[in-house]
Amino acid sequence: MAARKTLREKIEARVARKGDAVFLPREFSDLGGQDQVLRALRELVREGRLIRLGYGVYGRAERSKLSGQPVLASPDGFVGAARAALTKLGVAWGPTEWERAYNEGRSTPSAGKRRRPR
Repeated sequence: MAARKTLREKIEARVARKGDAVFLPREFSDLGGQDQVLRALRELVREGRLIRLGYGVYGRAERSKLSGQPVLASPDGFVGAARAALTKLGVAWGPTEWERAYNEGRSTPSAGKRRRPR
């Protein structure tokens, strides 16, 4: 008879299976009670498998090659993870004015940098 998986192991397996960079506790509500899920998520944060991005928002983590510390494993960086979290939370967001200008060809990457007077 196979050993039963713990809640932490079930959550870890779901995180590994999904391609998402950001997770909300409610995504695991079918696996256990709210307190149990939050406890398991805290344990995964302690182990460096997840990073707590904010209240009720967790991100996939990977070990930094430089420091060995857990860092956000999002191909789009923190901004991409933040946008994914806002989308999951049902909050409307849009690109910044600078992003729109760049995407429309009205700006270049260096145009947003200001030079200090000497």
